[in-house]
Amino acid sequence: MAVKVYVVYYSMYGHVAKLADEIKKGASSVEGVEAKIWQVPETLPEDVLGKMGAPPKLDAPVITPQELAEADGILFGFPTRFGMMAAQMKAFFDATGGLWREQSLAGKPAGIFFSTGTQGGGQETTALTTVTQLTHHGMVFVPVGYTFGAKLFDMEKVQGGSPYGAGTFAADGSRWPSEMELEHAFHQGQYFAGIAKKLKGSA
Repeated sequence: MAVKVYVVYYSMYGHVAKLADEIKKGASSVEGVEAKIWQVPETLPEDVLGKMGAPPKLDAPVITPQELAEADGILFGFPTRFGMMAAQMKAFFDATGGLWREQSLAGKPAGIFFSTGTQGGGQETTALTTVTQLTHHGMVFVPVGYTFGAKLFDMEKVQGGSPYGAGTFAADGSRWPSEMELEHAFHQGQYFAGIAKKLKGSA
């Protein structure tokens, strides 16, 4: 039986979607793991998104809260808004009350990845404030730590990501994930999938 890893994201301008794609590739590279990308529902009207310059959504299927319970492990990705997850992802978590009541997600591994506008824009606070959502569901937070190796210590160039998870800096929207950030995302997917596989195998 394949280990199901869901990569669930919200992306307004496409930066998080780019990381999600690499994370899926990393997770799929682990033997016996079946990775699938989902996006959460948009909460803003089309006319508002148009005024904000948001491009059309990609064709990833839109997930319902109930479908989370099918996964053996879940990686959540989102942009930052004032140092916390975007409202669209928070609205999705707010709709998981039924799963919380039954503790349907308890014991499942969970990871996070993110995009911020600036270096001080929430690469740590976004992760820390997200852990509260996972905790109430009884999920097992799986940070990537420093398993990515020496590249996380490279001070010569701007790079997103942290021990909490892969990340990128979008700046004004014109900066896209760098090669190193995409490698970090691939590694996180691969590392997380390995943990999810071990946990399912020992259950």
